[in-house]
Amino acid sequence: MKIRVLFAVVVVIILVNTDVGFALETESLLEKSMSDTLDLWREGQYERLFEQLAHRGKTSRESFVEKMRESSIHPVCCWQKMEQFRIINEKQTEATVYVKLGLEGTPYASGTVTREFKLTHQEGVWKMQLADVFSIAGVTGKKRNGTKRYIKKINYYN
Repeated sequence: MKIRVLFAVVVVIILVNTDVGFALETESLLEKSMSDTLDLWREGQYERLFEQLAHRGKTSRESFVEKMRESSIHPVCCWQKMEQFRIINEKQTEATVYVKLGLEGTPYASGTVTREFKLTHQEGVWKMQLADVFSIAGVTGKKRNGTKRYIKKINYYN
């Protein structure tokens, strides 16, 4: 009887540790992918950044690079880049994460944006949405009357 109980306890411990390990590994992959994407943005590597984004729609690489170069907003470095990262929902090809991003060049004193982001798993990599990057950078993907239209207010808060 004692052997059965001991065996059951060992099996439960192994299963719990495996699930926790998998969850930590998944969070690590999502967090690293998002962090790498933000690093490309901060370093001004917009061509490579474009390739790391999902749901690009009709936005061309050239248009994307031009809009990103015009924006003064970009992620900060190091530990302030991403804080409070947590997975809200995860499926095989989509995940929703909640994170506080540190930004430079914002019109607001706090220099952060805290919100949910959708990531898409494509080509073996988790990718941020192009629309999210445009939103944070303060630009839209559309032109109006041949001039660029900028978002007037972005909710930056702690």
